[in-house]
Amino acid sequence: MASNDDVVELTVKWSGQEYTIRGLTLCSSVGELKEAIQKETGVLAERQKILGLKYNGKLPDNDVLLGLLNIKPSTKIMMMGSKEDDIKQMSEPIPDLPDVINDFDIEEEEISIENREEYLAKIEKRVRDLKIDMLNEPRVGKKLLVLDIDYTLFDHRSVAESAGELMRPFLHEFLITAYKDYDIAIWSATDMKWIEVKMKELGVTSNPNYKLCFMLSSSAMISIHTPRYGVIEVKPLGVIWGRFKQWSAKNTIMFDDIRRNFIMNPQSGLKIRPFREAHLNRNKDRELVRLARYLRAIASVDDFTTLNHKRWEKFRTKRKHREVLDRLDEPPSSPRSETG
Repeated sequence: MASNDDVVELTVKWSGQEYTIRGLTLCSSVGELKEAIQKETGVLAERQKILGLKYNGKLPDNDVLLGLLNIKPSTKIMMMGSKEDDIKQMSEPIPDLPDVINDFDIEEEEISIENREEYLAKIEKRVRDLKIDMLNEPRVGKKLLVLDIDYTLFDHRSVAESAGELMRPFLHEFLITAYKDYDIAIWSATDMKWIEVKMKELGVTSNPNYKLCFMLSSSAMISIHTPRYGVIEVKPLGVIWGRFKQWSAKNTIMFDDIRRNFIMNPQSGLKIRPFREAHLNRNKDRELVRLARYLRAIASVDDFTTLNHKRWEKFRTKRKHREVLDRLDEPPSSPRSETG
């Protein structure tokens, strides 16, 4: 039986790093936990929003004891919040920053890797063994859009008091538009726990205007070896195609800010510009608006293997569709999406 003197040790994830919080017991309060987090991270207790702990179905108040929160030795939590210096910087004038590029130059590697037998065998094993929890059933006749999260939909390195501040602008408008023609899947190179937290905090899993089909984590990825970069983890779409026969290279497109993630399916991937430094760029980033137009434009294409997604910004659709697509390029009244 647990004693009130039992030591509680927690791992807190914040700004892309993990911090171990020690020195607390089951009799310690959430407020004391926040004070301990403040010592480790520098984020004031009153600015912290802790995700991953619940009391009576909601975030616990500061006076709730940790012993009431069903904390396990392996418990990890996520914290949202900003340091005072960062908040001060956010209020300063926004400089005109260039796009940040961070990717391997892998184009020469793609052809030699895509059809290697040992990697195809790994994909087959994932198809057999991977457990996929369906959120909503696939719809007949819909193409498939596979989306990364970090730096694609969400700036996971910057700090803020809410996930909405780090959400890529026009996210919900983009997903509403895409859902008309595509079933939507999320595939992130992290644990499912964090995927679920991020999607909930961004309001994606609760938005009534679109639905996610399923979500995949790092457990669905495979490791491959490239002559130039050694062993890397990638997201082979064959894992999805092996489980869902209605989708293939002909009707699937994947968005990711890192091209190496779709090295096994280079023709099906579109490298999105990474969304970083959200506080500086959220009022001028329109990547999702433009990509919504592209998805609508190619929705009538029977075979996506005839397209070159690297040239997506120069794609031209039939004249009769242009008026509709042009309207999609008009931004909503707010400069960024609401979390819904």
